Formats: sequence, structure tokens, C-alpha cells
Amino acid sequence: MKIEILGTGCPKCKKTLENVQKAVKDLKIEAEIVKVEKIDDIMKYGVMITPALAINGEVKVAGKIPSPEQIAEWIKTAN
Repeated sequence: MKIEILGTGCPKCKKTLENVQKAVKDLKIEAEIVKVEKIDDIMKYGVMITPALAINGEVKVAGKIPSPEQIAEWIKTAN
């Protein structure tokens, strides 16, 4: 599983990363967690506002910080 945090490194992007790491730890799974910080790469996902989160290439949220619980639900349905 590949989880990507799309954002330039702002505090909201960092919080999203923390929430992803917590969700992965709580679920006791292995996942590749990648930060996508280049604007051109973020735009390829069609994302206009950050932070955003993509799981296996599918954007799940943009413009807000998802909770660890919400991220865990997305991970479960992606498996």
C-alpha cells in the first residue's frame, strides 16, 4: 500500500503526516508513506488545495486534515 501526503510542508501537511503514521501504527500494517512536495507533482493529482491525501493513487481528501480514524477507514477499504 502506498500512502501519499500532498503538500509543500506546511504545518497542516505535517499534521496530516502524523495522522497517517498513527493510523498505520494503530492498524499494525506496513505501508509506504511518501511526501509529495513539488507543486508540479501535486497538480498531477488534480489537487488545487493542500494538504491532500492519496491512497494507492486515489485522492481521498484535499484541503483539510483527516483524523487518524478517518485515514484508518480509508486504508481498510483500500486493502
